[in-house]
Amino acid sequence: MSSEHQSDSEDADESQDRPGSTGKKEDPVGRPTQSEVEEDAPQRVCASPPGSSSEDQPEGSAGSSPPRLEDEERRSSPGAAPQAGSGGSTSSEGYKGNSLFSWLQSRTIRRGLFVDPARDNFRTMTSLYCSMNPAVESVNLSSQTHGAVFNLEYSPDGSVLTVACEQTEVLLFDPISSRHIKTLTEAHEDCVNNIRFLDNRLFATCSDDTTIALWDLRKLNSKVCSLHGHASWVKNIEYDTNTRLLVTSGFDGNVITWDTNRFTEDGCPHKKFFHTRYLMRMRLTPDCSKMLISTSSGYLLILHDLDLTQSLEVGSYRMLRARRTPLSSGQNPSITSASRTVIKLPLSSGLSPRNSLEVLTPEIPGEKDRGNCITSLQLHPKGWATLIRCSSNMDDQEWTCVYEFQEGAPTRPLVSPRCSLRLTHYIEEANVGRGYIKELCFSPDGRLICSPYGYGVRLLAFDERCSELADSLPVQTSCLREIRSIYSHSDVVLTTKFSPTHCQLASGCLSGRVALYQPKF
Repeated sequence: MSSEHQSDSEDADESQDRPGSTGKKEDPVGRPTQSEVEEDAPQRVCASPPGSSSEDQPEGSAGSSPPRLEDEERRSSPGAAPQAGSGGSTSSEGYKGNSLFSWLQSRTIRRGLFVDPARDNFRTMTSLYCSMNPAVESVNLSSQTHGAVFNLEYSPDGSVLTVACEQTEVLLFDPISSRHIKTLTEAHEDCVNNIRFLDNRLFATCSDDTTIALWDLRKLNSKVCSLHGHASWVKNIEYDTNTRLLVTSGFDGNVITWDTNRFTEDGCPHKKFFHTRYLMRMRLTPDCSKMLISTSSGYLLILHDLDLTQSLEVGSYRMLRARRTPLSSGQNPSITSASRTVIKLPLSSGLSPRNSLEVLTPEIPGEKDRGNCITSLQLHPKGWATLIRCSSNMDDQEWTCVYEFQEGAPTRPLVSPRCSLRLTHYIEEANVGRGYIKELCFSPDGRLICSPYGYGVRLLAFDERCSELADSLPVQTSCLREIRSIYSHSDVVLTTKFSPTHCQLASGCLSGRVALYQPKF
C-alpha cells in the first residue's frame, strides 16, 4: 500500500473519533448502518451560506467563490445523505458502492488540487534555487594532483560524495561538513570515468583500464571485486534494482550485464546484452522499462519493454547510417522531434516479444543540415523526459535539449510520423573546452537542470516559475529559462550533480577542483 493511500485510510479511520461523532454501532468496515444513515440524513446535509441559494448562484458559475474544504469534506464524507434532485439512491447497495470510495477519492483529488505544495510553492522553489551560492567550505575540496574531475556521485542517503578523477583515484567527501573522508589510491590503472551506487554502502566504478570495480563503504582498504569483460574504455554504469543487474557500456560498443546476486572475490557472471557502433552513453529509465543509448553519430536508440535477461543481436546496421529524413511541407518544425525507425530485434532464444528497438535522429535547433554528436545523456527523475547535451561535428556549437516521452511506444514501423520523443525545450551552450564531455544533471524533483557553462554552472528551468515539466509543456518548442549562473572555477567545468537529500549542488572542473553550492539567505 502506498503512503498516500495509507494516509487516506488512516484519515477515514480517524473520522470515527472526530468531535461530533455519534458513536453509533457501525458495520465491520466502519460504515454506519442503513437505518442510521436515514435517521441522520437531515442533520448531515450541508446548508447553503446565509443570504445565498443554489438558484441565485449556480455551482461553478463565473464569479462564484470556490467551496470551502470543510463543506466539501462534509458533502463527501461517509454517511452524507444524497442531495435533493441528484438522483442518488439511499439503498445500501448504492451507499456501500459509492459513498466511502467517493469520500476517499475526493480527499485524494483535493490533496492534488488545493493542498499539494508541489504545485503551489513556485515562489519558494524559485527563491530557493535563485539563492544558490558557492559554499565557503568548498574551497578546500580540491583533488590537487589527482587530475580532472570526470564524474560526481552522491550516495542515496546523501551522506557521501564520491569523485571520479583523471589520475586513477577516487575521492570521498562528507558533503555536509566538506571534510575529506578517504582517497582510494590506484582505484584503477587509468582514468576513472563513472561512479554508481547500488545502495547506501555498495558502489561501482569504471575506468579506461577496461575494468569495473565494486567497493564497500564499510571496508575501503580493498575492492570487493574487479569485473573484466569490456575490450575498451568503460564509460557508463547503470543498475537495475528489479533484477539487481549491473549494466555497463564502453567505447567497444558493448552493453554488458553483470549478475551481482552471484558475485565473488573473483567477479560475477556476465554476458553481452547489446552491441552498437559509435556508442557514447547508456541510461535506464527510473522504472527500468527502457534503455536509451546515445551515439557519436547523432543517433539515439531506445529499447522498449526492456528485458535485460535476453541477449540481443542485430544483423545489419545500415539503418544507423541513414540520414535524417526531410520534413514534409505539412509538418511544423517546431514540434517535429526526430525521424525514426522501429524494428523487432531477433533474440537469441527467439521466445520473448520484448526489447523492440527504436532508432531516432533527434532534431537539434540550428543544426538542420550538419550532423551532431550526442555526448551527455540523462533522464528525468520521474521518467518523463530525456536530457541531452550535443555538439556539432565541427565542434563549434553545443546545445542542451529536453525531449518529452510520448505516451505509448510505436510497435510497427512507418505506421505514423510520431516517434517516442518530442523536443520541448532547448538552449544553446557556451562552446568552452572543446573535446571534453560536459555532464548535465536534473535536480531530484526534476524542476531544474544544472549545465556546465564555461568556468561555472548554469541553472535552467522549464519556465520562470521553476514549474514541473508536466505543468509547463509548451505547444511549440521553447527555450529553457536561465534561473542563475554561478562562476566559481578557474577551469572548464566538466560535471555536475545534485544531492538526492539536501538542497546542495556539486560541480567538478578540468583542474580537479570540486565546488559545492547551497542556498544563502
